[in-house]
Order: sequence, then C-alpha cells, then structure tokens
Amino acid sequence: MNMFAKNEAKSVEEYLLRVPAESKKDVDFIHNFIQKVVPNLKPYFATNMIGYGMFYYLDSKKQKRDWPIIALANQKNYLSIYVCTVVENKDEAEKYKKELGKLSKGIGCIRFKKIEDINLETLEIVLKLAEKKPGVIGATLVDK
Repeated sequence: MNMFAKNEAKSVEEYLLRVPAESKKDVDFIHNFIQKVVPNLKPYFATNMIGYGMFYYLDSKKQKRDWPIIALANQKNYLSIYVCTVVENKDEAEKYKKELGKLSKGIGCIRFKKIEDINLETLEIVLKLAEKKPGVIGATLVDK
C-alpha cells in the first residue's frame, strides 16, 4: 500500500487488515501511539491512509477543503507520518527535525523504516503541536 496507489479499504479497520505482515507490527504500534498521544484527534479512513483529526482550509479556487491534521500511511519500503501544523519559528521546526531520529524527514513528512529509528518523545511533542496548531503555511484556515 502507498498513499498514492488506490486500495480497496473503506475504513481504518480494513486499512489495518491490508497492511503486509512485515509492516503490521510497526503500523499498529504507530496507530496506537498516535491515538494515545492525541486522543481528541479521531482516526478515520482518509483516501489511502489513516487520518487523525481534521482541519478546513480554502484551496486555490477558494473552495473549502478538509484535510487530516495527522496521517499515517504504509508505503512500499517505509512508513510515513504526515503532520500538518504551522510552526512559525524555523529554528524550532529544525530542532524537531534533528531530534526525531535517524530517518528521512521534514516537520510535515516523517519517513522511517522501523520504530527503533524514531525518537518517540520528540514525535509526541510534534503530534501535540499539530493538535494545538493544525494547518499548512500559506493556507487560509476556515471553520467547519
């Protein structure tokens, strides 16, 4: 599964059932970790990934869209956690990137191959930040 490839899942439960055996333990762990850290961000199936919480913004055509605050996707060779938060202080964002661990990352997309590569304490801070300040730089946020 990857976030861009169509899959047949229609729910979080189906998505989790379709995760290949070699990724299942890590996907389940991160899914449970996210729910524990930010329990107010309810999981839902969000087009080829699991979304947690939702924010609303205006797209380039000024149409209201929704998007997950946090998302989890099982890719072919790694897992991705997408974090939509506005960190205005670039130094702060860079600090989180460096402290997240041995992985390919930006504050918005965290890619890793195994749980041992990620600093869970820093990931917890980033997830809580997203819960408090969801969004994307440059996007106009709107109410539901």
